Amino acid sequence: MSVPPALRPGALRLGVNIDHVATIRNARGGGHPDPAKAAQIAAAAGADGITAHLREDRRHITDDDIARLMGATDLPLNLEMAATHEMLGIALRHRPHAACIVPERREERTTEGGLDAAGQYDMLRPIVDALGEAGIRVSLFIEPSERQVEAALRLRAPVVEFHTGRYAHDGGADELRRIAEMAALAGKNGIEPHAGHGLTYDNVVPVAAIPQLAELNIGHFLIGEAIFDGLAASVKRMRGLMEAAR
Repeated sequence: MSVPPALRPGALRLGVNIDHVATIRNARGGGHPDPAKAAQIAAAAGADGITAHLREDRRHITDDDIARLMGATDLPLNLEMAATHEMLGIALRHRPHAACIVPERREERTTEGGLDAAGQYDMLRPIVDALGEAGIRVSLFIEPSERQVEAALRLRAPVVEFHTGRYAHDGGADELRRIAEMAALAGKNGIEPHAGHGLTYDNVVPVAAIPQLAELNIGHFLIGEAIFDGLAASVKRMRGLMEAAR
């Protein structure tokens, strides 16, 4: 199993989500463009990890992609998954470095908010336990709220990823402050805080400057920018902004 790069004091990891390379591939069928090649380019450009969401409807990443992504680079794979028995079985079979449990609705275009870890505690507990027992690092994709952080603590999740969509779409100091306060609360309680969703060149710096955050996961924007500037250049520019913020 891959081990994540060690964090230098004050450093911030970049996880690159390559889902939408697969979206383009699936629009026409066949094998091009290849998500595994995208993972290799991202790794060479300075990414610290690869993220991929295996959805119930397989709209982008497919089952076959998982093993290929794990073999394409030495970077750890963060498998985003719904809390279902099907996805648990797939994660246990492949054993990625990490599994990030996300909410999922078939009709949504993208993940629309954080997981209700507090309200779904009883359903999540056996899934979190099974993943942890298999040596898979569990992350919960949650809203930046005290109730959700406390639920993650009770679930013994080692990682939370804060949904930054509300900040990214609406902006505002209040939402940024909530993310910062909840990152501090998570870190104080031994949970490693990550963040992601909707982050761009224009809005990433204030989030990256939050000292407790250990990782940002960014996908759709980077794949979109790759159309104009190439994936390597896009990853390098995002990493430069993140490093400048620290």
